[in-house]
Amino acid sequence: MHRRNFLLNTSAFLAGSALLPSSLRAIAPSDRIRFAAIGINGMGWSDLNALLNHPEAECVALCDVDKNVLDKRAAELAAKNIKVKLYGDYRKLLEDKDIDAVVIGTPDHWHCLQMTDACSAGKDVYVEKPIGNSILECRAMVAAQQRHNRVVQVGQWQRSMQHFQDAIDFVHSGKLGNVRLVKAWAYMGWMKPVPKQAITAVPAGVDYTTWLGPAQKRPFDPNRFHFNFRWYWDYAGGLMTDWGVHLIDYALYGMKASNPKSVVAAGGKFAYPDDAAETPDTLTAIYEFDGFNMQWEHATGIDGGPYGRTHGIAFIGNNGTLVLDRGGWEVIPEKGKMEAIPYTKASDNGLVKHTKNFLEVIKSRKLSDLRCDIQTGANVAVNAQMGNIAFKTGKKVFWDKGTRAFSDAAANKLMAAEYHNGYKLPKA
Repeated sequence: MHRRNFLLNTSAFLAGSALLPSSLRAIAPSDRIRFAAIGINGMGWSDLNALLNHPEAECVALCDVDKNVLDKRAAELAAKNIKVKLYGDYRKLLEDKDIDAVVIGTPDHWHCLQMTDACSAGKDVYVEKPIGNSILECRAMVAAQQRHNRVVQVGQWQRSMQHFQDAIDFVHSGKLGNVRLVKAWAYMGWMKPVPKQAITAVPAGVDYTTWLGPAQKRPFDPNRFHFNFRWYWDYAGGLMTDWGVHLIDYALYGMKASNPKSVVAAGGKFAYPDDAAETPDTLTAIYEFDGFNMQWEHATGIDGGPYGRTHGIAFIGNNGTLVLDRGGWEVIPEKGKMEAIPYTKASDNGLVKHTKNFLEVIKSRKLSDLRCDIQTGANVAVNAQMGNIAFKTGKKVFWDKGTRAFSDAAANKLMAAEYHNGYKLPKA
């Protein structure tokens, strides 16, 4: 019997055995979910280690275009008695029929190609947020999941935290009264200027051509590599797509909303005008929905965000305001209209629970049980892209739900990321 079919047929047994402590459970090799990780320098490595908390997950392969990172991670796993195959080309990894699932932790501009290729290869996928680097990439990724019927979990792990769900349940209870404004923000005091650096030779062991992939060819700039790629339009969307997808996700979830009628945004490089980053260090975007507005703010180098929190979501209702962040939630009442709810702290590990949910759905094939499926990840990623598009055009842009396009030609041109070097955007 093929391993994948065996996994499906034994899912009931595994569900029962999950009630036992992990130290008492023996997972047979045929019952394990064999996974590989593509992009292992940052969140891909965190995701991999979260998966290893679960005894049914077995890491069998790693892929990275930086051999220095690849060798380092392989050594770290070897120290835990985990031996893995190593790849520099993810397409070779996807040819391995013994791999059930892949983690995609590469820079944003690679997510679409790698996720769609993984689905086509019959793999289930845990893909980091934001799922795509453009609106059309998000559509292609949703289409690929539907076409191949794969389990795809998006790495918005807050969706698996209990206190986030409790807060949203309170919002949905109606006790706040009419909620007409939702604020989401990220004030990142730890973010310092990105110093300009000289163009250098590509470091030894780095396949820079593959790292660039569909992005425009450029000489090697250390600032554009590894972590700081987030602040360059070629590869990502700045804080709007980095933190915004986590926080705007819950704003939309609380309001049961999808796409806005219009978006307007303003900001720029106000904190560090002369540093090397391209994306705005200060930005405000206002999204117009039926019956309420959503406001996004981000600012680097500052910790003093709204309600004294560096990040969060505030649902502002006629009776009170619910304030939520990764640490917990509380309700601040309007005088005489409702009782205060004191701060309730988070009590669980969202990433560990999120990866567990991914594994459970791989076994059950009940896609509706995913805490953050590809459609959810696409919804928030598209909204984040809309904010950046409004900023880039300098206009208030209007969205037509029927045509799934803007009324403005300049905005519509920004719906697709430019693909270079022979790469093509996957079909939606």
